[in-house]
Amino acid sequence: MQRFVFTLTIACCFLALALPSARAVALGDTFQLTSCHISGGNCPPAGTSFGSVSLTQVGSNVNFIVTLFNGNRFVETGAGGGALFSFNDKLAGSTVTNILTSPNTPAGGLSGATGLNLPNGVMADGTGDWTAQVFCTTPSDCNGGSAPVMNILSFTVTNATLAQLEVTNDGGSFFIADILCGPNQVGCVGLTGPVDVSPPSTSTPEPASLALFGSGLVGLAGVLRRKKK
Repeated sequence: MQRFVFTLTIACCFLALALPSARAVALGDTFQLTSCHISGGNCPPAGTSFGSVSLTQVGSNVNFIVTLFNGNRFVETGAGGGALFSFNDKLAGSTVTNILTSPNTPAGGLSGATGLNLPNGVMADGTGDWTAQVFCTTPSDCNGGSAPVMNILSFTVTNATLAQLEVTNDGGSFFIADILCGPNQVGCVGLTGPVDVSPPSTSTPEPASLALFGSGLVGLAGVLRRKKK
């Protein structure tokens, strides 16, 4: 019995030490864009998701993937602060790189900026102020419905951690996307406006963490079966 308790203790210690290590290598969080500020207040039922925002820590950088649902498209309007996507980043030395959109890219390209108009930030209608944005380099490329079809936006924020970027602004929001509601977005088809991530949020471990945890459990189950025999 003492040998079994010793083996069980060692296995549990291994899991406790190894799991944080795996999460440090591949840690990710996913949020849903459910807070609606579409023009005229024409919003779907509460809780409807317009898209998702996924962040993954890779070394000292954070990768973003913003995916819009139901045919919704990224656009730029005054209500959205003149940007496709906004977040909070006041970190010294942090930059936005590797910006891509799909299935199309604006003719003049894409840009990103952090530490905007400190200490308060750039105002977006109904969602407060923001200190970092991703936007079309040539504003006229993405002016409302004239913007090319863009459903997916990805970019990297350097010299930052998930905890430093997953912070709310003065309006209580984490992230905001300016969108044109698509043909399958019930309640606001053809209308524009910001949608944002507000608390509560969802945090999801990356596969590497889950796989390691699962492997540890399988090994522990083997120990139990052998002991029982």
